[in-house]
Amino acid sequence: MIDVRQCRKVYRADTTREPLVVLDGVDLHVSEGEVVAVLGPSGCGKTTLLRIVAGLASWEGGEVRVGGAPVTGPGRDRAMVFQDFALLPWATVSENIAFGLSLRGASAAERHDAVHRLVGMIGLRGFEDRYPSQLSGGMQQRVGLARALAVEPRVLLLDEPFGSLDSITRRGLQDDLLALHQETGKTVLLVTHSVDEAARLADRIVLLSPRPARVLDVIDTGLPRPRPAHLERDARFAALKDDLWERLKQPSAR
Repeated sequence: MIDVRQCRKVYRADTTREPLVVLDGVDLHVSEGEVVAVLGPSGCGKTTLLRIVAGLASWEGGEVRVGGAPVTGPGRDRAMVFQDFALLPWATVSENIAFGLSLRGASAAERHDAVHRLVGMIGLRGFEDRYPSQLSGGMQQRVGLARALAVEPRVLLLDEPFGSLDSITRRGLQDDLLALHQETGKTVLLVTHSVDEAARLADRIVLLSPRPARVLDVIDTGLPRPRPAHLERDARFAALKDDLWERLKQPSAR
């Protein structure tokens, strides 16, 4: 579904500074229906890689394809969920969820049906007429997920979507995402700096080095789907997290 081959990204601020190499030959593959997490230190280029796949950023070398087609810009097959929610503050929950559909010319009936289905899916029934300022951070991020799902993308791109939330809310939304994936079977590419989050959500985890980012390793989590109700008690989960930490502590990862 997603194929990134030898992707290279260089920022050139001006002629007085050395170019900044952010991605240096990154390879990435995500199969249809798979959840892949990209894990690495802050500033290593994880979000840049996600934005390239989304068609929101250019790159200098390599090849990026989604569904077999070259990425040349944003597309209907992809939807992105941001860390800072990025909701329209003047729009209600319903209007935010339907925003992408409105841009695509969907009818009022189509928008209504999508909103009705999704507010139930994300547990916000009764909040359709509320504004973002009237919602908690977790509720706002649920709206962001619903807005992304409303346009029925083949691929969900998640940029540290729970990073700004408290631990209790974050854990609840992780469970929500697991349930959504179980229901929809969407292909998901998740960027995170949390070892626990990567292990809890992903089928495979791509470890990136510090900038300029290179792929250090790709780990198959080996955890079942649906995830067990008390995953933290699973010895495989604990062993996976320990292994990830050890890999990230290696000199090449620092």
